[in-house]
Amino acid sequence: MFSFSDKDDMFARRCVWVNGPVIVGAGPSGLAVGACLKEQGVPCVILERSDCIASLWQKRTYDRLKLHLPKQFCQLPKFPFPEHYPEYPSRRQFIEYLESYATQFDLTPQFNECVQSAKYDEFCRLWRVKTVSADGVEVEYICQWLVVATGENAERVVPEIDGLKEFGGEVVHACDYKSGEKFRGKKVVVVGCGNSGMEVSLDLCNHDAQPSMVCRSAVHVLPREIFGKSTFELAMLLMTWLPLWLVDKILLILTWFILGDIEKYGLKRPTIGPLQLKNSQGKTPVLDIGALEKIRAGKVKVVPGIKKFSCGTVELVTGEKLEVDSVVLATGYCSNVPYWLQESEFFSKNGYPKAQFPNNWKGKSGLYAVGFTKRGLAGASADAIRIAKDIGKVHKEDLKQKKQKVPTHRRCISTF
Repeated sequence: MFSFSDKDDMFARRCVWVNGPVIVGAGPSGLAVGACLKEQGVPCVILERSDCIASLWQKRTYDRLKLHLPKQFCQLPKFPFPEHYPEYPSRRQFIEYLESYATQFDLTPQFNECVQSAKYDEFCRLWRVKTVSADGVEVEYICQWLVVATGENAERVVPEIDGLKEFGGEVVHACDYKSGEKFRGKKVVVVGCGNSGMEVSLDLCNHDAQPSMVCRSAVHVLPREIFGKSTFELAMLLMTWLPLWLVDKILLILTWFILGDIEKYGLKRPTIGPLQLKNSQGKTPVLDIGALEKIRAGKVKVVPGIKKFSCGTVELVTGEKLEVDSVVLATGYCSNVPYWLQESEFFSKNGYPKAQFPNNWKGKSGLYAVGFTKRGLAGASADAIRIAKDIGKVHKEDLKQKKQKVPTHRRCISTF
């Protein structure tokens, strides 16, 4: 690394020249790219706004969380899970795995650096990534490649619900929910019926709370395992032989035999099959780990959409009113890319690549995206391998030609 600063301005933004790519985000996706680049002999800089790797897992997940898929489908490139780990590792085990991964590949992110903007300089043909640290220090990174690894779950989604501000009780997003212990004995409305909504409702029930889960739209609920095999693993196996629509039919028939008719409990199924819905709209089916049993027993109440909140009360679209102590918003997350990336050709306004899988990992001018396939950790790993190979090829060619491209137009230069 080398740098320089304008001696006449001690407060000038420090500039850093990076000999490889800048990776924005030190979650599983960013770490996977960094590791694969190390294997290619390509140096990189990983920028992370938080003070740790995988901040979503470390700071914004509930205590009882486990991986929903078997560990072999969640491991990052070139580093399997320890054999003694269970098939579905816990939150704490996954964090330990990621920390071991970073240590194994000597990945040292620049923590507490929040990217303010990233823009491709057409004149210099380089990316300019501006950051600010927690103590206000500003840095500009100059690089040939930019890898967006902030993922699909960078920011919480908080819906605008009439009267919510006047509700008066505790309102928390699922990212701030840790355990149902503090809600013991309380009436809680859980807004959302995806995997988080189902699991939070189950956890609340296990802590003697009285949850009502809002199910506004149709949702696929599948057993986590079928005949002792992971439902996901079974689906992948069937798709090697059968078309997707037929696999969907088989899964739904098997689900009906195992779970029965769930629509009578207020859980309506979409008209599109679970795999087709995932591929076309990115909506993940719920993998049941016990919530349905509580719903059948009447310990978790399924209710339709919310019309409005008032002081201590929620009114449903049916006109029914419920007395409520607390609200948990299991309303999901979204990408934050539009807030900082000044580019509109590769990424759309919603923060996802415009191209569809499997062509949504590479843009123009050295821009890459990892972890936006809506295919979980396996999709992120596949992206990471492709990106590293693509950058590694160019990097090796540059080394062979023994050409150094060091920008001289800036006031200051540092290099990694």
